[in-house]
Amino acid sequence: MQHRIWEKFKDGSGPDALAGVVKQLKQQQSDFHMEGGSWTNNISWIKDYEKMLKPMEQVSAEFNQKVLAKRINLSEQRFRNALYHLLLTQTSCYRYWGEGEWVDYGRELCRRTIEILDNDF
Repeated sequence: MQHRIWEKFKDGSGPDALAGVVKQLKQQQSDFHMEGGSWTNNISWIKDYEKMLKPMEQVSAEFNQKVLAKRINLSEQRFRNALYHLLLTQTSCYRYWGEGEWVDYGRELCRRTIEILDNDF
């Protein structure tokens, strides 16, 4: 359903304009939603995903604050290491494979990435 957003969103308009387009689409089109959209098309990215979403959001925010906002040199080893670990935390595998061990892996990777951000930046 992304194409519906991009048809109405003017490039570079910013996050408020994007939120407005999404709200408008939800009101105008009963079949428009922001959940699912995966190859299964029925798995919610929100429902029953809270145990992983919060750590993923936290590590993303910390990466932005400690690395991107400070314009760390992209060729530095510490940047590449932190980015690598961040990307590992953002995989959808933790959702697809459900609860238990996979969520534990994801949460542990988030913990380790935050530790890297705290120690190296």
